[in-house]
Amino acid sequence: MNFHEVRFPASLSFGSVGGPERRTDIVTLANGFEERNTPWAHSRRRYDAGLGMRSLDDVETLISFFEARQGQMFGFRWKDWSDFKSGAASVEVDKGDQVIARGDGETTSFQLVKTYSSGGFSYVRPILKPVLGTVKLGLDQDAQREGVDFEVDLVTGRVTLTTPPPEQVEITAGFEFDVPVRFDTDKIQTSVASFQAGDVPNVPVVEVRV
Repeated sequence: MNFHEVRFPASLSFGSVGGPERRTDIVTLANGFEERNTPWAHSRRRYDAGLGMRSLDDVETLISFFEARQGQMFGFRWKDWSDFKSGAASVEVDKGDQVIARGDGETTSFQLVKTYSSGGFSYVRPILKPVLGTVKLGLDQDAQREGVDFEVDLVTGRVTLTTPPPEQVEITAGFEFDVPVRFDTDKIQTSVASFQAGDVPNVPVVEVRV
């Protein structure tokens, strides 16, 4: 897989602009009504990393990271400062933040997910890149111990318990996570003069499926 398990410097992504996008196909019928469909089960996120550059040292760091990824060739981790926790950004991660599954007495491996709810509707987002040391797990609110009761695959976002949870036991989790992305360009253009004048480079980044 063309993916490097390294994170884009979080200090540089802090000033970036971006977020989720959807794809919706809209057909207007003869009677004026619309039919709307989407070929995407999940949203895709885009960012502009250039807006996080504050100094020429930042630009040098960006170029080093870009060259090590060989432009668009290799994906990497990205911290989305507007959405990087299982719960609210202002509070600590808690084992009860998200319900990820219910036990069936047999299954031991479960995918981390984050549910977005509004107005009685919801969207379940698979979390594929949890952050090392942040995952907390609970079984009916009983805390589980990483390395003893469960293991976390930081590449796929799956948690595996040592014993299968009993039927109907609620499996909850809390975590921080990154977004798998790649550069959406094979070139970076900047100059010392323009940067000192406040003109930052355009560095598009796009989420990838892994």
